[in-house]
Amino acid sequence: MSEAEFQAPLLQPGAAELAAALARIQARLMTAEELIGEAGRLAAQDLLFAVTLYKTWLALNAGHPGAPAIYFNYAVCLSDSGDLPGAINALRETIRIKPDFGPPHINLGGLLERMGQAGPAVETWLAFANAQSGVTPDALNYKLLALKQAGRVLEAAQEDTAAEDALRQSLELNHDQPDVVQHLIALRQRQCKWPVLAASNRLEQPKLQSAISPLSAAYLTDDPVFHLATAYNYARRSLGRPPRPRLMEVPRAPEPGRRLRVGYLSSDLRDHAVGFAMTDVLESHNRENIEVFAYYCGINTADETHRRSKRAVDHWTDLNGIDDARAAQLIRQHGIDILVDLNGYTKDARTKVFAMRPAPIAVNWFGFPGSMGSPYHHYIVADDVIIPPESEAYYSERVLRLPCYQPNDRKRVIGPALTRQQVGLPEDAFVFCCLNGMQKLTPRCFARWMTILRAVPGSVLWLFSGTADTNERLRAQALAAGVAPDRLIFAGRMPNPQHLARMQLADLFIDNFPYGAHTTASDALWVGLPILALSGRSFATRVCASLVTAARLPEMVCHTPESYVARAIELAQDRQQLAALRARLRANRDTCILFDTPGLVRSLEALYGQMQEDRRAGTLPRPDLANLDIYHEIAAAEDLDAMETLDAAAYLARYQERLAELDADFPIRPDGRLWRR
Repeated sequence: MSEAEFQAPLLQPGAAELAAALARIQARLMTAEELIGEAGRLAAQDLLFAVTLYKTWLALNAGHPGAPAIYFNYAVCLSDSGDLPGAINALRETIRIKPDFGPPHINLGGLLERMGQAGPAVETWLAFANAQSGVTPDALNYKLLALKQAGRVLEAAQEDTAAEDALRQSLELNHDQPDVVQHLIALRQRQCKWPVLAASNRLEQPKLQSAISPLSAAYLTDDPVFHLATAYNYARRSLGRPPRPRLMEVPRAPEPGRRLRVGYLSSDLRDHAVGFAMTDVLESHNRENIEVFAYYCGINTADETHRRSKRAVDHWTDLNGIDDARAAQLIRQHGIDILVDLNGYTKDARTKVFAMRPAPIAVNWFGFPGSMGSPYHHYIVADDVIIPPESEAYYSERVLRLPCYQPNDRKRVIGPALTRQQVGLPEDAFVFCCLNGMQKLTPRCFARWMTILRAVPGSVLWLFSGTADTNERLRAQALAAGVAPDRLIFAGRMPNPQHLARMQLADLFIDNFPYGAHTTASDALWVGLPILALSGRSFATRVCASLVTAARLPEMVCHTPESYVARAIELAQDRQQLAALRARLRANRDTCILFDTPGLVRSLEALYGQMQEDRRAGTLPRPDLANLDIYHEIAAAEDLDAMETLDAAAYLARYQERLAELDADFPIRPDGRLWRR
């Protein structure tokens, strides 16, 4: 190193120690082990001190057997100091010297990903995984990690087939990886690969069913016991008990005269279904009584919905780059009375923040269609259609209700009118549509749609596009069902105003089951497109029924698959009846409950007041988690397809029968759900 480079650090704290260490290195008196220890101590003073030590030692110890470990540590210091290209070069040198050393392969892929090189990152991980034939614990662990990393990046890049292959390889090596199982199932749902729970020699279906994520469970089946038990299992196993920071104590009730402080925690206050719907709510709160805080944990963006959300609240805090414990401290310092979870178990959620109990009251609303099954969510907000009183047993939270559960933005913009030709639709055909995500489609639902198409000659089905492979898979399924593949037409992504404009071109929206349209349903109703809903037992199956009812079209809610199919065919053959439905939608749009956002906000604020009264009285609800481990054990072994076909009485009897069988061998304490013996 130059004299200037050697002398410059001497002006800083720790410089004397650095100079002494450099002198020992130049005298060839410092071992690799001593170097690592000395660099660690000096890094606390300045990372560049450690970088200088490693760089000098490597320059003077070419061929040393400890060089791979030193190069690896050198790369870590370079990365931590922000020199990613330097770190990448150091890792590549580590790999050149010792190709079977796992950590540099993992880190190299990670750094390439950080620099926007997702393709080379995946190539790095897969090349390492494919080259590993050893069976030592370390070799296996690093191979598993490389496959998981590759699968994660491929999934994010919509390379679904390759992602599935990487995750499947990982599970064949070690089937006890619930997080990998969850991603594998989600990938298969997104690709419409049926059956979704595809067993293998080392991964049986009950194991897959037991590890499924709560959101995928809602897509898969209309079984609210399974949904609740899965949510509970996820909260207990995947989230666990995060360390609880020492948060300051809060009084049972805030000081008199202070506004109620309501915090909304979400990753989706941006151009996202939740963000679109929530903007009007944030703008409509009564600021004389409510002080609105937003805690954002989503992607970095500057879209208009994000900007509008920031303008709408009194206080905005970006939690990106802030760990869960610090986020919990901030929320407590802000004196939040009610913290609303707008994510639930969805992408980029910060559920562990709720687990740290940073606010006296935690609410599950709108982000996730079901119970959280957690010990730290006190309330769930729904309505009478989504959770009727007889269904409260399927929720761990206390149920509170709005006139209609789902918020809507009255200021949403509909783009200029489009023609069918512009969006690839036939001019004269009857257009059924379902513009939901592909992950919501099940073979049973698709079979119903094919029955409808066969009964309405010349009709087409307009679907939201998946990948090219997924679209072709559905066309093949249509052909096998006796429907010409070209009767399936796929819609690509569009900005929201244009998406709303094109929805008007369809004749009838036929909803998914079991996970129906939520904000997409509101969009369709807003532009005057009638929706046919099939209502079931669980939260996700009943949201669309709630929205259609709130839009004053209750006759568009069906309660059996047979009536759903028959009604769709009837409407396609009776254009006059369908035109009357469209006219009613347009006439009622500005006066119906569904789009009365000020009324929803007033009702929501009344619920917040009720929660606060519970807090003052010391009667906040305690989440009911009784026997949910037992319910999960039973549900994970059930035939979910068969459960979905049972009527209400048979469904309850099935679970009670299983509980009785267990109770005969291992007595079960009575609970407030299905086991009351």
